[in-house]
Amino acid sequence: MSLIAIILTVVATFIAMEFVAWSSHKYIMHGWGWGWHRDHHEPHDNALEKNDLYGLVGAAMSISMFAIGSPLVLGASAWEPGTWIGLGILCYGIIYTLIHDGLIHQRYFRWVPKRGYAKRLVQAHKLHHATVGKEGGVSFGFVVARDPVVLKQELKVQREAGIAVVREALG
Repeated sequence: MSLIAIILTVVATFIAMEFVAWSSHKYIMHGWGWGWHRDHHEPHDNALEKNDLYGLVGAAMSISMFAIGSPLVLGASAWEPGTWIGLGILCYGIIYTLIHDGLIHQRYFRWVPKRGYAKRLVQAHKLHHATVGKEGGVSFGFVVARDPVVLKQELKVQREAGIAVVREALG
């Protein structure tokens, strides 16, 4: 593959991962996979959460693609784009970990942004955590954050329609 094709593959994969993460979060984590995700939405003092198992799923996706692209693993059957897709997934996972676990939930460092896109990311994710339970909710993405004013309005509509139970602080 040419350098341009490699870069485009990594970037396209990274972008696609935000959709994969959004849809997995909305339909799996807040659906049939709630058992792993529930503790992420509830207060606790544990260093690890069952929710962290989803990171292992992402790592397995990346490792699998690296293996598919590796001549050391598959010999002549290796599919080179697999390596670069694996790299795109890995890059997304690193950024996800820094943003979600680090910046938003402050598991690794303490910094509260006062302005800009980092502040918007934190606000959007805090609004995601404003609901009680798995029903309803807003802002299921991790790297793309919609306007918090719009998200608050969506939560209000969900609350009034009986779709979501919103924590008192936002009610």
